Amino acid sequence: MSSSAELQKTIEDMIDAERGILAADESTGTMTKRLAAVGVDSTEENRRWYRTMLLSTPDVGKYISGVIFYEETLGQKDDNGTPLAELAASQGIVPGIKVDKGKGELPGAPGDMITYGLDGLAERLDGYKAQGARFAKWREVYPITDHNPTALGLTANAEMLARYAAVCQAAGIVPIVEPEVLIDGNHSMERAAEVNEQVWHAVFHALHQHGVVLEHMILKPSMVTPGKDRGPAAPEEVAEMTLRILRRTVPAAVPSINFLSGGQTPEQATANLNALNQLRDRAPWQLSMSYGRALQEHAMQAWGGDPANREKAQQAFFKRARLNSLARQGQYQAQQEQAA
Repeated sequence: MSSSAELQKTIEDMIDAERGILAADESTGTMTKRLAAVGVDSTEENRRWYRTMLLSTPDVGKYISGVIFYEETLGQKDDNGTPLAELAASQGIVPGIKVDKGKGELPGAPGDMITYGLDGLAERLDGYKAQGARFAKWREVYPITDHNPTALGLTANAEMLARYAAVCQAAGIVPIVEPEVLIDGNHSMERAAEVNEQVWHAVFHALHQHGVVLEHMILKPSMVTPGKDRGPAAPEEVAEMTLRILRRTVPAAVPSINFLSGGQTPEQATANLNALNQLRDRAPWQLSMSYGRALQEHAMQAWGGDPANREKAQQAFFKRARLNSLARQGQYQAQQEQAA
């Protein structure tokens, strides 16, 4: 199969009108914090058991089309010795891999960040592909302040995303391009819209320069929301502003926009996704999700480290996946939160 055909097949397997992506790619440090919050030690065995539990939830492939793994998880197996990538694929869930190596300060641009990990990426992708990964994810982070992101921050981060995406496509791996504009702060919704517009414009300019095929990538952006310190905006406001800025900056050739939840509660993330899909006649792309905590938080709380809670935790995960599938179709209602 040619690289182009391989990329197209992955896109077709991952994108439809009802399903979304599970982001299970928390680093060991992030996973340690999440597990500590429910009183669980972050051992490799506990991390393996928990992610096996999620992926073995009966019929969850009806609502989840892809899963982003952390490097550790891609190499793990379930209790029967089946690699977790195979376990996902058996449910019709495409396995993927987070490939960036974390972030640090961007020299010359105080307050801005830059992500590491381009060195050796092509070789690493070959290894990940051999383990079953068919897509990848790379995250750049943009704090909002009165002076951030700077012009250098916009250009440097876009360049990293574009170089990563080009390397992925050359390897037959679909890139998820994630420019995360952080929700932290007291900024207005208008300021968030301004920054997201600058970010998305810079990213697609760089993608074009590097020859990235837009039909064979997925965009994972933030929704346009006010800073967390201001409290949430109504879902209708979030949807209207987000779609307005996306229409200005994202070419119609991109097949799917899979939003990150980025500090929203599970309920907020679902309501906002639903509001976006109620405007989907104005969107040339699929409007989906690539949620981590917003899909997992209730399941992790229900589990609490006790294997006896496996079924209860799987039910919580399945419910969240189902509600987000309804939101994908613009059919979610708040009262459905109370239904089993």
